[in-house]
Amino acid sequence: MPQSSEPTYYSLLGLHPWASVIDIRRAYRQLSKRYHPDTTDLPTAIATPKFQQINEAYATLSHPERRLSYDLKIGYSRFGVIQPPPDLNRPVSRTHDWSKSAYLDASDRPLSSGEIFALFMLVLTFVGCLLLAIAIGLTRGEAAIHSQMLQPTPSVQQQIIHVSQPITPMVIKN
Repeated sequence: MPQSSEPTYYSLLGLHPWASVIDIRRAYRQLSKRYHPDTTDLPTAIATPKFQQINEAYATLSHPERRLSYDLKIGYSRFGVIQPPPDLNRPVSRTHDWSKSAYLDASDRPLSSGEIFALFMLVLTFVGCLLLAIAIGLTRGEAAIHSQMLQPTPSVQQQIIHVSQPITPMVIKN
């Protein structure tokens, strides 16, 4: 990036040229609160020009097309030359260190309060459904057993009649 006497929009906002849109917005909000002529303790002669510079920087950097043309103007290119990885000539048998992976790191970011609440509600719903299923199974299961005991099926009734007929003793003759 060529150096000039005038500060870049990135340096006005205290950012690097590869800053994301969210970083630009966050820096703009903090600086606009600090330098807004209505809310600052600084003299108006100092706060007003600084606030105007911050607004101009944000207006340029928050718009993708303006930011691209500004980056070309100051000599910053987002399209760098592809460099070979530093471990290109190392043997492949080396094991991968998964602790340095951004995607498999469980401590990458903590859960928000909304996510914790959603997980709590899911667990509570699961436990409630499980208890409801057990309660229904116990109440209907006992009723089904009692109804089967009180009203036997026709095949069971025929067996009961056959067994309840009197048995006549048979005499065996020699």
